[in-house]
Amino acid sequence: MPGLRLGPLLRYVDADSATVWVETDRPCEVRIRCDDGAGGTERTWQVGGHHYALVPVTGLAPGGETPYRVLLDGRQVWPLPDGRFPASTIRTLPATAEDPLSIAFGSCRWSATPSKAAHDRVGPDALDTLAAALGAGHGPERPDLLLLLGDQVYADQTSEATARLLAGRRDITEPPWKQVADYEEYTHLYYESWLDPEVRWLLSTVPSCMIFDDHDVIDDWNTSAAWLTRMRATSWWHERILGGLMSYWVYQHLGNLSPAELAADELYNRVRAADDGTEPVREFAARADADQASARWSYRRDLGRTRLVMVDTRAGRVLDEGSRAMLGKDDAEWLRDAVLDGRGSYDHLLIGSSLPWLLPHLVHAAEGWNAALCAGERGARWARSSEFLRQRADLEHWAAFPESFAALTDLIAEAGSGEGAPATVCVLSGDVHHAYVAEPHWRGVGHRPHATAVRTPDGTRPVSRVLQLTCSPVHNSIHASIRAGFRFGWSRSGRWLGKVLTRHGRLRRPPLKWRRTGGPWFGNQLMTLTLRGRTARLRLDQARKGRRGDVELVPVWEDSLAGARFSGESDDAGGSAASHGATTV
Repeated sequence: MPGLRLGPLLRYVDADSATVWVETDRPCEVRIRCDDGAGGTERTWQVGGHHYALVPVTGLAPGGETPYRVLLDGRQVWPLPDGRFPASTIRTLPATAEDPLSIAFGSCRWSATPSKAAHDRVGPDALDTLAAALGAGHGPERPDLLLLLGDQVYADQTSEATARLLAGRRDITEPPWKQVADYEEYTHLYYESWLDPEVRWLLSTVPSCMIFDDHDVIDDWNTSAAWLTRMRATSWWHERILGGLMSYWVYQHLGNLSPAELAADELYNRVRAADDGTEPVREFAARADADQASARWSYRRDLGRTRLVMVDTRAGRVLDEGSRAMLGKDDAEWLRDAVLDGRGSYDHLLIGSSLPWLLPHLVHAAEGWNAALCAGERGARWARSSEFLRQRADLEHWAAFPESFAALTDLIAEAGSGEGAPATVCVLSGDVHHAYVAEPHWRGVGHRPHATAVRTPDGTRPVSRVLQLTCSPVHNSIHASIRAGFRFGWSRSGRWLGKVLTRHGRLRRPPLKWRRTGGPWFGNQLMTLTLRGRTARLRLDQARKGRRGDVELVPVWEDSLAGARFSGESDDAGGSAASHGATTV
């Protein structure tokens, strides 16, 4: 009899349909049966000796909620017979714009704790803690959507249990050592992460959108052309990148797509029709690695009157020093269309980018300075040492691609300006192992010909409230020295040092200023954005151990976003929650 190896994961949900992803231990028919009569059926397909199905569920009621079951060849395998969590349900999107839409987000979940009883050296897991609270019927309200903004698995930082498994397959004293090497080893990372009982139930009942970051493949993935040349010269990189892209397509990317997009996806339909879809997926991954324009990992979701645009900031980079860009030409045009198409039909614009758009001021300046020196602004000697620094210090965010940073800035200004502008434009990010809120102030109309804004008494800027919302990690840690560095990066002294680097790198002044209006917060955490009509509220929750050893999700900050405005320029880089009416709990 077929069994359920992994899942179910509730992925796409709209007003009347959904998709449910599963991995089974053999070929079979997968049926999703809902208590209200809705459902769907699919045959499994095969990649790398593993069997999967992504089942479209139709006939759901808008604004409704129904429990569902998973049947393999007619035998029920979910809910688990001895499960301690409530029944998994499908809750469709709110029926009207006045109904609240709740979106929880974060990044960087290292799932390498050997057992619940063992000491967790990076602290309690925020996703585990959220699941436990929801399962017990207390704590925060269940989110309508979970955004996982990168580093869902750590291919380059494996647990002791995973290392033992790898040692049973190959010699881990040879490259790539205790890092994963191929598709089969990647599948184990997903088992380790998604078979966690709390997270397994959470992902079965809360829809999720995902995008990768570097650790889903390897630290500093696509930092520069020199980095890529070095990696491609190794004996193990080719199989590693193919395994990473193949597994991401199977385990994460397909679930981001709507049933209509899946029906139109040529590769997906080839794999479903094949006896074994391994070679088509492998060929696709090889093309994607060789030519960034051959695959698009970014995607758009319209959630009622909220638009979500998830942006690939890793695989689509242009790395040649003469034309470095975060996004290739086609992806940049796609992003512009995804943001501006039907502008006026949405009240909130969310841009999901694993890497923050706005960083601490010193970090932003250091990345721009480093990019200029790597490009030869101060000569070949500076370029060589700067490339070494770039790779060692992870200087590869939007700020390290100055033209791309300016283009995104102008696009955000245009999206938030004039008639039909949304109430908020929020960039949701992770990666940097702390959380903060930053708010920009435009110096003037962007330097791109298409950029527009409106004149206000204190400058030129969009009419939408624009925010950088960064939340990381879900379950990881940060060294004390790096914490201190981030704090210094936001300080007045850090801003002054950043100006010194800017002058040395002969950089153009950025088209906007920004300041931190919340944070920085350190710890394992999730942000939740709740949207209702043209209003928005943001809450930050941290997973903390109580005095009795129990773990709770503790709200530490809450703020009303829509309607509040940046009060003007300030020499104080710190800002405070109180200055914007936030509640620190």
